[in-house]
Amino acid sequence: MTIRSTKTETPFTLELLVRPAPTLHSCCSPEISHQMDEVSLNTEPAGDDDADGYEIEGDCAMTEFVSQTGIMQGENPLPPSAGMEFDSYEDVYYFYNCYAKQQGFGVRVSNTWYRKSKERYRGKLSCSSAGFKKKSEANRPRPETRTGCPAMVKFRLMESNRWRIIEVELEHNHLISPASGKFYKSHKSIGGGTKRSLQLDSAEEVQKIRLFRTVIIDSEGNRSIDVDEGESGNKVDYSNQLKLKEGDAKAVQNFFSRLQLMDPDFFYVVDLNEKGCLRNLFWADARSRVAYTYFSDVVAIDTTCLENKFEVPLVSFSGVNHHGQSVLLGCGLLASGTIESYTWLFRAWLTCILGRPPQAIITDQCRTLQTAIADVFPRASHCLCLSQIMHKIPENLGGSFEYEAIKAAFIRAVYYSLRVEEFEAAWEDMVQRHGIRDHKWLQALYDDRKRWVPVYLKDIFLAGMFPMQPNEVVSSFSEEFLVKSTPLKEFLDKYDQALQTHHQLEALADLDSRNSSYMFKSGSHFELQLSELYTNDILRKFGKEVEGMYSCFSTRQLNVDGPVITYTVKEQTEVDGNRREMRDYEVLYNPSEMEVLCVCGMFNFKGYLCRHALSILNQNGMQEIPAQYILSRWRKDVKRSYVYDHSCSGIDINNPVHRYDHLYKCIVQVVEEGRKSQDRYKIALQELDGILNKLCITEDCAL
Repeated sequence: MTIRSTKTETPFTLELLVRPAPTLHSCCSPEISHQMDEVSLNTEPAGDDDADGYEIEGDCAMTEFVSQTGIMQGENPLPPSAGMEFDSYEDVYYFYNCYAKQQGFGVRVSNTWYRKSKERYRGKLSCSSAGFKKKSEANRPRPETRTGCPAMVKFRLMESNRWRIIEVELEHNHLISPASGKFYKSHKSIGGGTKRSLQLDSAEEVQKIRLFRTVIIDSEGNRSIDVDEGESGNKVDYSNQLKLKEGDAKAVQNFFSRLQLMDPDFFYVVDLNEKGCLRNLFWADARSRVAYTYFSDVVAIDTTCLENKFEVPLVSFSGVNHHGQSVLLGCGLLASGTIESYTWLFRAWLTCILGRPPQAIITDQCRTLQTAIADVFPRASHCLCLSQIMHKIPENLGGSFEYEAIKAAFIRAVYYSLRVEEFEAAWEDMVQRHGIRDHKWLQALYDDRKRWVPVYLKDIFLAGMFPMQPNEVVSSFSEEFLVKSTPLKEFLDKYDQALQTHHQLEALADLDSRNSSYMFKSGSHFELQLSELYTNDILRKFGKEVEGMYSCFSTRQLNVDGPVITYTVKEQTEVDGNRREMRDYEVLYNPSEMEVLCVCGMFNFKGYLCRHALSILNQNGMQEIPAQYILSRWRKDVKRSYVYDHSCSGIDINNPVHRYDHLYKCIVQVVEEGRKSQDRYKIALQELDGILNKLCITEDCAL
């Protein structure tokens, strides 16, 4: 039964949205599936606490429950997804069994965990083909019917006393058919003569239907229509669901359907609230997922649209490629900026990238963000975006009596301090001189200083994504086509175009680096060395440091501590816009280990050596940059294929589903390579014809 509103708009069911996406493991190759077991999207840990778990074989307990409570209700039930909640343990089984019957597979209770008080607090339901039977020593053992099927749902009891699904696997490793549902033990109590019709006569039955079929209707006049008519007149809490206007739901459906048709490795996850309404979304295409494998060292998470109440509450994950260009690594839409929403989103992204977190993460200053990142990425270095902080100076300090003087002192303390003690002294002088010690925003910044002041971040590799000078700005993926009033449908229409523009810019930069020689501005051996290795965009940035060597002078040795020699390099640097002053830069050099380290920290900030370090190498007769300072992420000779790699390990060639899935994903790589030029297209077509001919010959021989 399909529940419809009185609106004329066709209801958009989330069944289409989650068709394979909530399968958190389905987008991963089989060999890594076991690594994903602990990467679930629940907002609370799913540990075993102090309880003991044991396995229950068979379905007798739950089958008896179904027999006692009547027959399963609902047709074409919603696929299970992480975040769904139910009133009881039995309701979870009831729902999953109803879904299983519609799909054509049986259900087993794999595990149930109990606390010492004998209270159930966690469970796992699996396909009846999960695992393998124990070997029997009987003379005529029964044939093996199980296949080790991974399909399952995990769920646990929450503090709200409701049961929440925390992990889902929808993919089976065997063929399933709705027609075979009546043959499974978990469905055997369902018969045509006992089936009750679906009536909306009681609140209990309404609740059961809402477990199986939830309809999202486009809201009109900021109104939401829910299955339960008794609640439909209540004010909608948009902090708990996405604010969809008329046509938005259909636009999201079409957007995901189109991307999935074009990209079989497109990954997306949806999060539903307790009423089944869309709360959060995450998605990433195959190119973004592959790009992360090359550029996973530093990731910026942009929450500007969400925090500033844009029509599109976008949260984007981005990095920088080998040209220093922004590269998209995933996107999300969140109903609100709560710890729970951010935690859900970060775990969705972590699942997408196969559980491999970045080394450093850059975000805006936000306590809820910091809490969620500390929970999901505890080992990552969390930095705050300096550009965003500088952008907020007028808003937070604009009303101060000596605003211009305060701003100048702030910039000088942040950007021109080479050592921690210099920054601390400059900050103290600023707050003391201008009487702003009790300013709340400045106090919060000072408390977080180790996350955003450059002098504290020199040991973190940031790949040019963190500004070192006041005039440096880090661009955002969405800033070119998304403003505060941009509607969701327009954003989805422009999304593909924006991605293609970024891809074309990268392709043009690749072509430029391969085919055009870099124009040297100096005769430096260092520049010549990197011109053979690095892309032209990075060479141009590095060339400025080579030129800057000529502004460095009076290099002298300070002391020797074992193998490490300390030098000072003097340079005239520009301060406060147009004023220049002499500064001393301390450089440590270890000739035995070929190591050089400058107090300015440019190598970790930018990914290439500074003029001060180059001057010391040059003074010591070095004509090449040591190998440890040549980074593969900037190299132009590294072949980067943006086709998602699927390993064949773990493929059961006796299983037709495995064969189909693996062959399909392999042929996508051929299509991707073949489309790049006419010559490649002709070769691919010729080889495919040859393969088909060989397959036909093999079939004829078999006959």
